[in-house]
Amino acid sequence: MSHVNESEGNHLSREESIKAMAAIIKDVKFAMLTVITENGHLQAHPMTTQQAEFDGDVWFLGGKDTKQVQSMRAQPQVNVSYSDPDKGNYVSISGTAELVEDRAKLEELWSDGYKAYFPGGIDDPTIQLVKINATGGEFWGSDGKLKNMFSQARAAITGKPATDLGTNETVKF
Repeated sequence: MSHVNESEGNHLSREESIKAMAAIIKDVKFAMLTVITENGHLQAHPMTTQQAEFDGDVWFLGGKDTKQVQSMRAQPQVNVSYSDPDKGNYVSISGTAELVEDRAKLEELWSDGYKAYFPGGIDDPTIQLVKINATGGEFWGSDGKLKNMFSQARAAITGKPATDLGTNETVKF
């Protein structure tokens, strides 16, 4: 996608960017959380998006005994990505994972859907709260698939790059 805002000098403020990212995230049921394994490889795992309002931090529930949580304990640098291709919206958040013990936060985030992963319910001792402290992020938003298709078709015919494919913003937290 093009950097439409960049060419127009119309970058969003940090607060506007966070709000735009929050609007995309809330509609995406699953995120991909990428960790660094003990061998230094990148490995992504699907995670359920929490209904908590995104404010620069992202929360997940994981299993204390999983390789994913063990990887975050050893190498806390992570990336979380959200994709809503039907709407043409994407978010990528880089940050540091923090393994948290906080009963009040667990109660806030808990839903009965987690019983499939944690048979002991909210009191299951293997539940690990994971807080991603965002250090930066980027999002792409489309103004509509049809508009993008016309812009791409025009670019293919004219040989000139497509310049109106939506917005792209980068934000530091």
